[in-house]
Amino acid sequence: MTTPGQSFEPASGDGPPPPEAGRAAELRTAYEGLLQIRRLVNGPAGAAVPAPWELRLMPRAVALVLEAAGIPASAQDPQDPQDPQDAEVRRIRTGYRVGPAASGEDRVEVTWLGPPGGGAAEEEQERLTACAAVLEPLGWVCLLYRGPRRRRFLEVEPPPAS
Repeated sequence: MTTPGQSFEPASGDGPPPPEAGRAAELRTAYEGLLQIRRLVNGPAGAAVPAPWELRLMPRAVALVLEAAGIPASAQDPQDPQDPQDAEVRRIRTGYRVGPAASGEDRVEVTWLGPPGGGAAEEEQERLTACAAVLEPLGWVCLLYRGPRRRRFLEVEPPPAS
């Protein structure tokens, strides 16, 4: 649960698994808040396009949508002190990871990661396609790529300015 005065932090796929206690209610409230903000600030476009705050905090907004859709986030061993960007970080759960995109700061990258030998590489195309299917109706533009070591990733960016 969040501490009073602190905001909800969606699971990004880095760090330990989020605590279970009260998480579902907090997640539902945060997601409903995202949609309400969109309806209030986006005029006729309403909830169909990201709000300005989402564009400033894209990794957080994308992670919130994915978690609210019930897609699992990857997680790291809480005892592992290594840098989350390091490929050698010990993953303990398979799922999405949302982070900055190598191609620019106006987009984020969603990868599908898991423990070694856990099968994440075999399911990444299907699972990333499912991530795109959740994000696109909410106005995000998603492109599936094959990157280094032939691993797939999803690049997520805001819709083109009208």
